[in-house]
Amino acid sequence: MSNEGNDVVRRLRNTKLKLQDLKITTRRAWLSGALLTAAVALMPMQAVAQADYPTRSIRVVVPFPAGGTTDMLARLFAQKMGESMGQTLVVENVGGAGGSIGADQIAKAAPDGYSLLFHNLTFSTTTSSLQYAGRSRHDIEKDFIPISVGAYVPMLLLSHPSVPAKDLKEFVALAKAAKDPLFYGSTGPGSVMNFSGELLKRDAGIKMDHVPFRGAAPMVQELVAGRIQFGGDQLSTSLQHARAGALKPLAVQSATRSKALPDVPTVRELGFAFLELQGWNGFFAPAGTPDAIVARLHKEIVAAANNPEVRARMEQVGAEPGGSTQDEMRKMLREQISKVKPVIEELKLVVQ
Repeated sequence: MSNEGNDVVRRLRNTKLKLQDLKITTRRAWLSGALLTAAVALMPMQAVAQADYPTRSIRVVVPFPAGGTTDMLARLFAQKMGESMGQTLVVENVGGAGGSIGADQIAKAAPDGYSLLFHNLTFSTTTSSLQYAGRSRHDIEKDFIPISVGAYVPMLLLSHPSVPAKDLKEFVALAKAAKDPLFYGSTGPGSVMNFSGELLKRDAGIKMDHVPFRGAAPMVQELVAGRIQFGGDQLSTSLQHARAGALKPLAVQSATRSKALPDVPTVRELGFAFLELQGWNGFFAPAGTPDAIVARLHKEIVAAANNPEVRARMEQVGAEPGGSTQDEMRKMLREQISKVKPVIEELKLVVQ
């Protein structure tokens, strides 16, 4: 074959190889595109949902009857968070068993960010009580994710104005000298006030008879009427009565004095440090809720807690803005449970 013929053959072979390379490259590009499309199609729907969260209304369970401090604060946060998130936060009151019925509903809810719990200090006492009795269907640490404390509300110890004692120290002295036991009221067996009352009886060496009520409102009503001498609940519950003189504030159970009642000493100041308990109201999500959703909720809670309108309303009822980190809230819960659980078991304080 001539040189000219050889050149023609070589050119044909090179052209064929280039076409084959082009086909291979095209096929690879097509396969890469197809694989990418498939990967996107196979992405978990949960990831897509997280990016768009929230796309519908969010249920917020308050495990107490309507009208109390926790209910009021929940609705205050729900309004502001709803405005910011573009979806309605629906507050639902599910009372009973010291708040454990509502809490149990959220423990068993889908962990998708659309079911939340707004609870308070009683979560530590009532859950510990029910666990001691073998009747608790949930565990605070295992079944819930603490998101943030929305507000801190001191626990306030009070007496009827007819009781001749200006503070808790004088009340204890009076109770020791009394011929017959005095009566103290609480929001029920296993509640914070039941815990505090029995602890005071044990460590201060006084006698008192426990009168349980179905909520803070009836307990305060009986205290104002003078049918019981001693009681307590979140400061917001009785602040108006205390300011009007219908009830006498004896001590706050927080580490520092309340801005709402600056003249009322703390239990530690009066020599009863064992009664110190931080009152709080905060948000929880079911265990397993995605981190991205929890982070979004935390951001919204902190923003609401720092909203001027929310802060002003809190100040009116004696509450202080929260906005804690998850770790801060988790640490507080563990400390409170470690304090109340042994006492509840020792004194057999069981939620009815």
